[in-house]
Amino acid sequence: MAEAHQAVGFQFTVTPDGIDLHLSREVLKHIYLSGVTSWRKRAIRFKNGILTGVYPASPSSWLIVVIAIMSTIYARIDPSLGMIDTIKRTLSVSGYMTVQTQTVLSAILFATGLWLSLILMLRYTLKTLLSYHAWIFESHGKISFCTKLWLSLVKMFSGRRPLLYSFQTSLPRLPVPSVDDTITRYLESVRPLLDDEQYNQMEVVANDFKKDQAPKLQKYLILKSWWATNYVSDWWEEYIYLRGRSPIMVNSNFYAMDLLYVTPTHRQAARAGNAVHAMLQYRRKLERGEHAPLRALGVVPMCSYQMERMFNTTRIPGIETGEHTAACWGHNTIRRSLDFVQHLSDRKHLVVYHKGRFFKVWLYYGGCHLWPSELETQFQMILNDTTEPQPGELKLAALTAGNRVPWARARLKYFSQGANKASLEAIETSAFFLTLDDEVHGYDPDKLGSLDLYAKSLLHGKCYDRWFDKSFTLIAYKNGKLGVNAEHSWADAPIIGHMWEYVLATDCFHLGYTEEGHCKGDINKGLPPPTKLQWDIPLECEEVIEDSYMVAKVIADDVDFHGCLFDEFGKGLIKKSRTSPDAFIQLALQLAQFRDKGEFCLTYEASMTRMFREGRTETVRSCTSESTAFVRAMEDKNTTRLDLFRKAADKHQNMYRLAMTGSGIDRHLFCLYIMSKYLSIDSPFLKQVLSEPWRLSTSQTPQQQLNMVDIKKFPRYVGAGGGFGPDSYRFGQNIRQAMLDIRALFDQKDKKEKEKEM
Repeated sequence: MAEAHQAVGFQFTVTPDGIDLHLSREVLKHIYLSGVTSWRKRAIRFKNGILTGVYPASPSSWLIVVIAIMSTIYARIDPSLGMIDTIKRTLSVSGYMTVQTQTVLSAILFATGLWLSLILMLRYTLKTLLSYHAWIFESHGKISFCTKLWLSLVKMFSGRRPLLYSFQTSLPRLPVPSVDDTITRYLESVRPLLDDEQYNQMEVVANDFKKDQAPKLQKYLILKSWWATNYVSDWWEEYIYLRGRSPIMVNSNFYAMDLLYVTPTHRQAARAGNAVHAMLQYRRKLERGEHAPLRALGVVPMCSYQMERMFNTTRIPGIETGEHTAACWGHNTIRRSLDFVQHLSDRKHLVVYHKGRFFKVWLYYGGCHLWPSELETQFQMILNDTTEPQPGELKLAALTAGNRVPWARARLKYFSQGANKASLEAIETSAFFLTLDDEVHGYDPDKLGSLDLYAKSLLHGKCYDRWFDKSFTLIAYKNGKLGVNAEHSWADAPIIGHMWEYVLATDCFHLGYTEEGHCKGDINKGLPPPTKLQWDIPLECEEVIEDSYMVAKVIADDVDFHGCLFDEFGKGLIKKSRTSPDAFIQLALQLAQFRDKGEFCLTYEASMTRMFREGRTETVRSCTSESTAFVRAMEDKNTTRLDLFRKAADKHQNMYRLAMTGSGIDRHLFCLYIMSKYLSIDSPFLKQVLSEPWRLSTSQTPQQQLNMVDIKKFPRYVGAGGGFGPDSYRFGQNIRQAMLDIRALFDQKDKKEKEKEM
């Protein structure tokens, strides 16, 4: 056992002469190296804190300002307008220093104050510049002089070589839209879904709200926006995610797929070794702030706040039920009894699940993280282990897949002491969770439904072989395929996508494998082997585990997933038609939905608000009067369908831009609703708005956030993922046909133009 192996490094014996200590030099060496590593990380964090704190200036600029001020002093010029003399007179230690020393110290203090003032001025100027969003509403390829000037100024004030979090304090706050604008946009969004009588009733309810309750709620919300960093994000995380008492598996967690057409090695342990090593590299760059901040147009910085909790993070279950908390909002004692996100600064191990057993694997040895070949060896030991799971261990992770309250109660009752507490703590404090899956999955064009089964496995697995509370679970399949299941409360999909893109690119293009498919590099044979976690689970707890498993299994069995690989054309052809790819897809979805159901529905599309500090998402309501007019026209061959398509696409693109710039509908109404609960104000309008079901829910994750792989050169190095809600087996086929039909509109136009030229 690893514990026994390590214990021999420290021994003592009791003799008549006293206690005789025996210390191993090897153990002392590792203790020393571990301490050096910890202090090195602290030093890096301290340095990055200073660099980020003074950005867009730099520490060297302080020296320049000091030298400039000192030069003017020696030239007998006072640039401080008497402030240096004032500082000199007020120095409490002036009686113990020479006049020259007092002058130098006063000049340095003045220069430091001037330097800090310049930093604040630069930061405020940059924040003001980043509050300008007119550029996003300009036509693609047509940049106005005002926007060109603005871009130049942003580049000028953005500084050089920013760290990941350098722009955080310069990002503007998310603005609170006016109630009039939000109500107007809301009524416009529901108009195509309601008949005249229903719409008139909604209009009356909305106007009553705008006149009676809204002014008071809006004032308090504006007050919160002045005080809080972001008036939406904290409530969004708490009320949408952490207060939920239903299972997070499927309902909240999401997945990311491996490369579809490429599998670098079919050795499970080797692929996991490279992936884990790449994740450790990513985490190190994250801790050091070495990842470049994402920028729109290569200039406008995006918020990086969500990336802080990617590793060393776990969602801890709470007991309180949603019904009880609804009546008790505002009490400080409730927050602790709800779920919360536990984030730790630095973890040096991960926990691996394989065939019902949990193993603890150290990621560092001698102050350095393990190499891929060493990780492969560790994982292969686990794969070769033939021990049986302990009683209750096989389906233990099902607790994280079922309802939150039984899991929270079981955690308090059965995992608060002894071996269970230590083992659970090992899982919850790990860097992340790894499942060495005993199944074979991945996309196989020769096997019908292989992509569907792959996605379902990533989404829920067997309901007990992923730790759904961890920030993410890395899944390595028997055939070398990978995947990720991510908990949603701490961040949105593009954040995981950023890390996953780095991991896959590093795995394939930087680390690589030997000809036999093993990880490259030497192996330290002195590494301690993986440690099997110990459990003492009573029969009562096993019953709770089984109940949670059955709840999760019902959900998993109800998932009907179909993935559609569309390769007839891509975004390049869509852009040539002068259309937004996003608008094209959304209109195709509306057409497919209408052909399937014969009616329109409330449609959700996620948009990001990361141009604002701590921004997350906003909703774009994709079903509009313009889109419904286009869809109906597609069933009528005599109408000018292409013109209607362009109007609908322009409308959708404008709504997307409004959402990105803080002028969306749903987050504002959501916060007004939360505020109404705190103030005990009953609002029929807000109740009705928030109870409306989203029949069609869509989202997208950007590709090529890091540009580590040129997809034009390596077109097979792509992945896939996603899904949406309608419960109809024909919907996927309708999407494909809808996209082809819309493309045909442009083909017909091109054909007519060529005929005219002839």
